[in-house]
Amino acid sequence: MAHKKGQGSSRNGRDSNAQRRGVKVFGGQFCTAGSIIVRQLGTRFHPGPGTACGKDWTLYSLVDGRVKFTTRKKRGKTYKQVSVEPVEGAAKN
Repeated sequence: MAHKKGQGSSRNGRDSNAQRRGVKVFGGQFCTAGSIIVRQLGTRFHPGPGTACGKDWTLYSLVDGRVKFTTRKKRGKTYKQVSVEPVEGAAKN
């Protein structure tokens, strides 16, 4: 005979929230300064001109403008780079 009751429900019930990673603003789209462009783990995308990288590798915009995705070569390796090209007085669409 078992000496303890079944502890199924009291031990379960812990589930983490979804991370919601991925590209939030795609190439050619307009973004404002401070808006998140990519949420990622590690540097799948590297920051370029007009973007910065947060402590959790989130890329965000430093200026208002259009997002541009490019590939670069550095030290023999190819990597993806995200940049924001400033647009002066452009309509946000």
